Amino acid sequence: MNNAMQGNTNVTMNAIATITANAALECYGVVGMASKSSIRDGIAELLGKDNYSRGVFAKKRNHGIEIDMYIIVSYGVRITEVVSEVQKKVKYVLEKTLNRKFNTINVYVQDIKDL
Repeated sequence: MNNAMQGNTNVTMNAIATITANAALECYGVVGMASKSSIRDGIAELLGKDNYSRGVFAKKRNHGIEIDMYIIVSYGVRITEVVSEVQKKVKYVLEKTLNRKFNTINVYVQDIKDL
């Protein structure tokens, strides 16, 4: 790419959260996003599309950007496989979309829903 065409791009953490949530929701077994702190009576609140950013936290670190995300999975799926696929998909989509390194994608399962 020509150097004249390159420039600095600022991406908000909210934009990263939206991209992350949308990529995670495309994965098999993911029912929705949950808030980190919304567990009441052992049940996590399923976030609506307008609130996805409450379920994803992006932090700048020396080695890149670190993502913490909170998901709700479907009953009967292998949680370890769902989490692994979410990590791979989110990392791939973020790096391709934003052309930045994402070294850490932490996925926390907040609840299991029987659909």
